[in-house]
Amino acid sequence: QVQLAESGGDSVQAGGSLRLSCTISTNVLCAAWFRQIPGKEREPVARINTVGNTSYDESVKARFIISKDNAKNILYLQMNNLKPEDTAMYFCTASWYFDDYCLRANDFANWGQGTQVTVSS
Repeated sequence: QVQLAESGGDSVQAGGSLRLSCTISTNVLCAAWFRQIPGKEREPVARINTVGNTSYDESVKARFIISKDNAKNILYLQMNNLKPEDTAMYFCTASWYFDDYCLRANDFANWGQGTQVTVSS
């Protein structure tokens, strides 16, 4: 089982930036960020596979960047030009999915506790 712990959430104004971090307890092949608003399902934001290929939800493309420090097992999400609609609890997740499947996977089993991002207009 993988343990994950997110940090970096905060309250910012629209147009601002934040960087989320997630420590991962072991080596994984696939990692991702999801977000959730109360009353709605958790939705994918960005995914990264073992060779560094990435996928993004259309709503965050060109604004968010997912990256991973494989030596330290830390997952990052750089969020730029934040919008009020980005307000959500952000969760990291990880697994051993390979390559292309990782970039479209939604069936992750291990989750962190989440970190809150609030963007005001």
